[in-house]
Amino acid sequence: MFPPACVFCHSPLSRQGACCERCATDIRIWPHDQCLKCGRILPVHLAPGPCGKCLRRAPPQLRTESLFSYREGPVRNAILDWKLQGRDAGMLWLLDTAEARLQAIFGPQSLLLPVPMPLSRMRRAGRHHAADLCLAIADRTGAGFDWQLLRRRGTQQRQSSLSGRVRWKNLCNAFRVNNDHWSEIIAGQASGDVSDMQVWVVDDIMTTGATMHYACRALRRAGIRASAFTLTRLKDRD
Repeated sequence: MFPPACVFCHSPLSRQGACCERCATDIRIWPHDQCLKCGRILPVHLAPGPCGKCLRRAPPQLRTESLFSYREGPVRNAILDWKLQGRDAGMLWLLDTAEARLQAIFGPQSLLLPVPMPLSRMRRAGRHHAADLCLAIADRTGAGFDWQLLRRRGTQQRQSSLSGRVRWKNLCNAFRVNNDHWSEIIAGQASGDVSDMQVWVVDDIMTTGATMHYACRALRRAGIRASAFTLTRLKDRD
């Protein structure tokens, strides 16, 4: 039987399902002093904003939340292990550690929408990571989950292979809303009123912010105001 190992660096541990001291020290929580609209880090006296960029041109999302800073080390290792190797222990550990924060953000009135993948890419991967993330969050918070409302249009290049400006152009028309399904969601409410529903677009990582911008824009154009949530976020690129 193999000895227990750190869920991030896989070094031996004295107990199962834990994080070693070195990795725990290297994990960075995304700062709470941020612009409420776009999530950019702000000086303490300026938080919660809005920041100057949002004052000049407000983003389509109502608010933006992220849990951890994406950087070299355990958080990055957890995301890569999950997405490339199918090992989700590190990702689930991060969610378990942040459960109180998740419950402060989400609740039964929340509806989680995964950022949709192109069908061809999802078939190759054999799973939908944003949808898996939504289900894990819903399990911890009682939030609702729906994968049919926000849809992908066409096939685009992988964002990770593109530079910042090209990423924005790549996703400009990548998302659409299934309006018939939105009507079904409204009809399914006891009162037919969705004014208390908090719609969230969910993804694993935010880099330039292009994905969330265009996904939330598609929803807003359909009359649905949504917020953006990512498990991790890369600093100084958006």
